[in-house]
Amino acid sequence: MATLIKTPSRNWKAVVRKRGWPTTARTFRLKRDAADWARHLEDHIVSGDALPQPRSRLLFGQAIERYLREVSAIKSPKTYQAERGRAKHLLGFFEKYFLTSITPDLVATYRDMRLVSRHRNVITHRSPEALLAPPTVRLELALLSHLYVVAIREWRTGQIFNPVSLVRRPPPGPGRQRRLNPGEEHALLRAASDLGDPRVGWAIRIALETAMRQGEILGLRLADVDLRQRVALLPTTKNGHARTVPLTRAAVETLTEAMASPRRRAGSAFIFCGQPPGDRALSQCRFWTAWDAVRSEAGLVDFRFHDLRHEAISRLVEVGLSDQEVATISGHRSMQMLKRYTHLRAQDLVARLDRLLGGRDSLVSSAPMPT
Repeated sequence: MATLIKTPSRNWKAVVRKRGWPTTARTFRLKRDAADWARHLEDHIVSGDALPQPRSRLLFGQAIERYLREVSAIKSPKTYQAERGRAKHLLGFFEKYFLTSITPDLVATYRDMRLVSRHRNVITHRSPEALLAPPTVRLELALLSHLYVVAIREWRTGQIFNPVSLVRRPPPGPGRQRRLNPGEEHALLRAASDLGDPRVGWAIRIALETAMRQGEILGLRLADVDLRQRVALLPTTKNGHARTVPLTRAAVETLTEAMASPRRRAGSAFIFCGQPPGDRALSQCRFWTAWDAVRSEAGLVDFRFHDLRHEAISRLVEVGLSDQEVATISGHRSMQMLKRYTHLRAQDLVARLDRLLGGRDSLVSSAPMPT
């Protein structure tokens, strides 16, 4: 039987208690509405139907803050900061709406507004770095979509569907295909040598020899590198899975030189730099400043440090390693993602074709063609 209680604020609270069902309560302005809701809920319980969920009055701003606090906060610090930045753009548009009142049309309007702002940037001739690329909007919509997934499955907001699922998303983009051209690798290493700090040059060599990410290189610990067995353990990676990377002889020589360098802080657990901040041999900020100076000196302003990883993975494929072997080294969890990093030069494949053909001039059988 339902209980109706008059609250100090002169509203009416309906409380429904049934054996085998959780106690449920809602507050209404009128007693009649409270009684109608309680009777409707009791009918559902008696008939054995699922409990009807009320439409949530949760504002989008409250929802996104809860998402950042409960979901994003347990991700890596880099991912957490990235999602906070995306959340700011979403909050600026959806803040005044209830979570349950956001429709697919509204989401599509947000998408188009963000993409139009990109075209306006093109018209005003802003720098390429300032342009809003479609993949950026795609990531914002992915965050919004996952917010609804969490709200529906865990927060029980009464949301019937995810409005983002009915909206077309911008394409992910072709991915970068920048590789080192002849002479550019030498120019980078020469510029790093002229810098006066050998650690940047060492990091470039390690990236080309191991396909490690920048954060993985700078976070290398002495205890995680076994020069005798020529392997390096990466306990923390971008995808959250540890991996062990094989080291070439050149990588071993570079790491040996880095470990013996007087530039390493005495007693530091890290080869280059890493956490905690007080134990850094080379801070992230200083590294990026040095890297920008190196690529500018080499005349490669359009080249990113992450492109070294692209280059290394492509070279691993070119020397004949299988996709599975390359994925084991690079840490990719799917072949689809690996393909975006693998860019083979057609001119390199020419020489490989000649070796595989064993002196033959054609893939076609030498038998005469029928007339």
